[in-house]
Amino acid sequence: MKKPTVEGALLAQKRLAGVASKTPLQLLGRHSEKFKAAIVTKREDLQQVRSFKIRGAYNKIQTLTETDRAKGIVCASAGNHAQGFAFSCNSLKIKGTVFMPVPTPQQKIDQVRMFGGDYVNIQLEGDTYDDSHRAAKCFQNDSGSVFIHPFDDIDVIEGQATIALEILKQTDKPIDYVFIPVGGGGLISGILTVFKALSPNTKIIGVEPSGAPSLQNSLKNKQNIRLKSIDKFVDGAAVKKVGNLCFELCQDSVDEVILVDEGRICQEILDLYNKEGIVAEPAGAISIAALDQYAEQIKGKEVVTIICGGNNDITRTPEIKERALLYAQLKHYFIVRFPQRAGALKDFVNEILGPEDDITFFEYSQKNTRDSAPAVVGIELKSAADFGPLVERMKAHNFYGDYLNQKPDLFQYLI
Repeated sequence: MKKPTVEGALLAQKRLAGVASKTPLQLLGRHSEKFKAAIVTKREDLQQVRSFKIRGAYNKIQTLTETDRAKGIVCASAGNHAQGFAFSCNSLKIKGTVFMPVPTPQQKIDQVRMFGGDYVNIQLEGDTYDDSHRAAKCFQNDSGSVFIHPFDDIDVIEGQATIALEILKQTDKPIDYVFIPVGGGGLISGILTVFKALSPNTKIIGVEPSGAPSLQNSLKNKQNIRLKSIDKFVDGAAVKKVGNLCFELCQDSVDEVILVDEGRICQEILDLYNKEGIVAEPAGAISIAALDQYAEQIKGKEVVTIICGGNNDITRTPEIKERALLYAQLKHYFIVRFPQRAGALKDFVNEILGPEDDITFFEYSQKNTRDSAPAVVGIELKSAADFGPLVERMKAHNFYGDYLNQKPDLFQYLI
C-alpha cells in the first residue's frame, strides 16, 4: 500500500504557497493555567475558507492533468471540504460539482457558493456525509468527472500534513502531545505522517465526538467498520466510516483515540467565544474539549491542539447553549402534574422552585374532566447540586410526573 510521506508533504507545501495561510500557533493562557501545562492551538479557523480543508483539496486538484481537469471534478462534503474544493475550482478555473447533506448549515452552503462562483454547482443530497458521498459517486460514474475525496486520498492527506510541518517550525521545544480532531481521518493521517518521522516521541491523540466513534470502534475491532447510525451535530466530524487508507495509517501510529460528549464540545465553543474571542465550529473545538480527559498526563508538558475550523452558523447558538447546559446538568425537563385549580402554578413557583431556579420552557394543556393535567416544564438551575432537592420538593407536593432527560425517544423533540 502506497503511503503519504514527509517528502510529499514538502511538495504540497510548495504548491500551497500563496494559497493556504501559515496559521499561527497560539498560546492558550487560560487552558495552560488550568492544566499546568504549555498548551497551544493551531488556528486553522483563520484560513480564508475558515478551515484546514483548503490544504488537501487544493493540493489534490493541483496535481490533476489537463485531461482530468477538462472532465470536471466532483466532491462530497459536510461543508468545509466543499469550501476548499470551491475555492480551488475558482482559482484554477475548473468546473466542479459539490454534493452536501441537506442539514448542512446554511452558512456553509453560502460560503461554498461565494468561493466557487460560476465554477461550482451545489447539490444537496441525503441526511449525512455518507449519503452525499454515494450521490457524488453516482454523478462521477454518469459524468466521467474526477472525484476529489475529502480525506481518503494520498494527495489530500499530504496537503493536510503541511499543518504538522508548520507546527514543528513554529515551536522550538519538543512536543509531548498533539490532540487532533477526527472525522474521516485525513487530518490525523497527515499530521501523524510528519510527526512519526520528525518527532517520533510525540504522542498522537485522536479525538472524536461521542456520537460518531468511527475510528475508535474500528481500532478496537481491528478492522475498518461502518457505524449504523451517528449523531450529526458535530457535522465536520460525523462520518459513519473513516477512510480505508486513513484507518491503516492510524492503526499503525495513533497512540489513543478518545471520545468527547457533544455537550462538552458545546461548552468549549461558548467558552472560546466568550473568553478568547475565538469562533470555533463543533469539530474545531473538540481537541481542546478533550484536554479534561488527559489532565494528569499533560501536567508540565508541551501540548498542541488544533482548531480545525470556524464555520459555525450563528443560528445554531441556542442549540449549542442548550446542549452545554444539559451536559453540565443545569437544564432539566419534567412532566409536571398541575392540580386543575386556580393558583396551582403560583404554588409551584413559590414552593417548588429554588430562589435561583428559572423556568425556560412551559407547555400545558388543560383537561376539564380531570383533577390534574400534565405540563412539560424546562427548568434551568444555577448549580447541578440543586437537582436532587428540586425533585424531592416536587414529589412531596405531588407535582412530580416524570423526568424527560433520560428518555431519549421523548427528549429529542425538546432540543
